[in-house]
Amino acid sequence: MKMKMKISSFLFFLALFHLLCFSKTHAAVPEFCVGDTSAPETPSGYHCKPTANVTVDDFIFTGLAAPGNTTNIIKAAVTPAFAAQFPGVNGLGISIARLDLAPHGVVPLHTHSGATELLIVVEGTILAGFISNANAVYYKKLKKGDVMVFPQGLLHFQLNVGRRPALAFASFTSAEPGLQITALALFGNSLPSELVTGTTFLSLKEVKRLKAVLGGTN
Repeated sequence: MKMKMKISSFLFFLALFHLLCFSKTHAAVPEFCVGDTSAPETPSGYHCKPTANVTVDDFIFTGLAAPGNTTNIIKAAVTPAFAAQFPGVNGLGISIARLDLAPHGVVPLHTHSGATELLIVVEGTILAGFISNANAVYYKKLKKGDVMVFPQGLLHFQLNVGRRPALAFASFTSAEPGLQITALALFGNSLPSELVTGTTFLSLKEVKRLKAVLGGTN
């Protein structure tokens, strides 16, 4: 009987010790880490601005109200509210961007190495899709109110297939989701055209044409 009481008492104090340790550790975790964008960004984000210097404006971003400029080669504009533009999301694992697409506008095949993307269509009709690592293709025409998710790291795209401008908002599971546009990666670089030809199975003439369009050299 005494042995059972000793074991019960030991387990009780052990549980209490763990509870106190957890509470202390949990309490030490800061609620937020507003990014100090005056300093260089680190692999884990920006350093925290001193709490005494944090204001309510750090948690507000007003840049998504105005349409982006779609007078460019892809007829599209992405307005980001990532940690660099919106310091309040630094370290919170979330961010958002506005996507404007003129008729026939496109966000070409691209990836976000650091985040999953959730797209909600607000205006217009957007054909969107992604390609899995097994090269399975998932795409569909999205209308106002439709939502589509693009898993982290997978190639995906958005194309305005309507007759009027389209508007969508994309949220991300990171304050800095990262971006690599496939066409720019292939033809907007300084790799020798012959090397690009050998790795893409495209003709040298076509590679040089695409490099001229997308700003590549060599």
